Amino acid sequence: MKTYDAIIIGTGQACVPLARKLAAAGWKTALIEKQWVGGTCVNTGCTPTKTLIASGHMAYMAAHAQDWGIEVGGYKVNMQAVKKRKDTLVTGARNGLEKWLQQTENLDLIYGTASFTDAKTITVQLNDGGSDTFTSEKIFINTGAKIAIPKIEGLDTVPFLTSETILDLEEVPEHLLIVGASYVALEFGQLYCRLGSKVTVLEASGTFLSKEDEDIAASLKEILEKEGIVIHTNAAMQKLEPASGERINATVAINGTTTEINCTHLLLAVGRPPQTGGLQLEKAGIETGAHGEIIVNDRLETNVSGIYALGDVKGGPAFTHISYNDFVIVWQNLLLGANMSVNDRPLPYCMYTDPQLGRVGITEKEARKKGLNIKTVSMPMTSVARARETGDARGLMKAVVDADTKKILGVAILGMEGGELMTILQMAMMGDITYDRLQYMVFAHPTLAESINNLFTRIPD
Repeated sequence: MKTYDAIIIGTGQACVPLARKLAAAGWKTALIEKQWVGGTCVNTGCTPTKTLIASGHMAYMAAHAQDWGIEVGGYKVNMQAVKKRKDTLVTGARNGLEKWLQQTENLDLIYGTASFTDAKTITVQLNDGGSDTFTSEKIFINTGAKIAIPKIEGLDTVPFLTSETILDLEEVPEHLLIVGASYVALEFGQLYCRLGSKVTVLEASGTFLSKEDEDIAASLKEILEKEGIVIHTNAAMQKLEPASGERINATVAINGTTTEINCTHLLLAVGRPPQTGGLQLEKAGIETGAHGEIIVNDRLETNVSGIYALGDVKGGPAFTHISYNDFVIVWQNLLLGANMSVNDRPLPYCMYTDPQLGRVGITEKEARKKGLNIKTVSMPMTSVARARETGDARGLMKAVVDADTKKILGVAILGMEGGELMTILQMAMMGDITYDRLQYMVFAHPTLAESINNLFTRIPD
């Protein structure tokens, strides 16, 4: 049995930097990874998907170049080249991280599958054969989330794609049927629509993007539908079966009416529950929730002293930036004597459709449900000079403000570079800069940022 000052299970966006910080502080650290360093973000999430989305954007620009007065004689999607570009960027990022970790003093990078023997002991089935046992007073779990596979009659009789396997396609699907209307579903749906697929999206609930305000959701739905994506709400998948020509036949109830959809490819995008199944957490006495998530306090420590959970495995917002902030909290509390917690941290996020949807803070419907005294303001992107001049004035900007204090409570930007605009307003929120100060703040012209002036001057006195 080998003894370490720290054992880290998983190499996601929280624990790669944590491993480096602990090792640099002189902690003898074991970092255990069962497959690839970098976690979902580098391998099957942010890096590959945003790389592919960039190719989709280029196809969209080529197809619409005449709108800018540029005549393109024609273009062809080379899906193998698109995939190769994605693979090159992913492999480069992964290899860079691996080299970085292997060169870190006091840090052992171990490839294998970890499970608890007791609260202080980890057994690892090594990828190259055999097993080893490690013990430590400090253990950090960063195993992320897994792909949810829904129970659908006939699913075992047809091929299907997930958010991971779709990354390896070397052909553009003729007809891509997507179960779910999550951010993953919509990003992939728009990507393949732009590359030439017929795309159909099935949302089980009766509301499209139910977490967003209705005006924001309706605007994005209209944008996607104008590109040719068919979106069905209140759509329940009933049965799947193979069809002739290696196609798939789906029986779907849409608003209570049964219909048949024949497709070439099926993508399941219904969520990602925490990945805790093989850890044998019960042997350590670690409490979990209804969905398998590890329960932690506001400083990310489990009910077992010395054991922490970071990133998606603890449930809650499954975003890379939240995982990284988990690292910051644990690192500063352990090594710098800070008293940081997850309480009151902002929760910004961005959906990388085109245009982007960037959001932070509360929505109008959340504020009204809480009975807050608010004012709301919205402005179409057609009122943003830079957007019109650039040729993309789709979407709208929206803000929710406190009517008494004039503080900004929430922002949603559906528009070009929506995530960047949202971030500017997030900084204003964190700095307690009230909306009346932004009304006449000097921004460079012509930038997207100066639209902040126009947005807040629309708030009635």
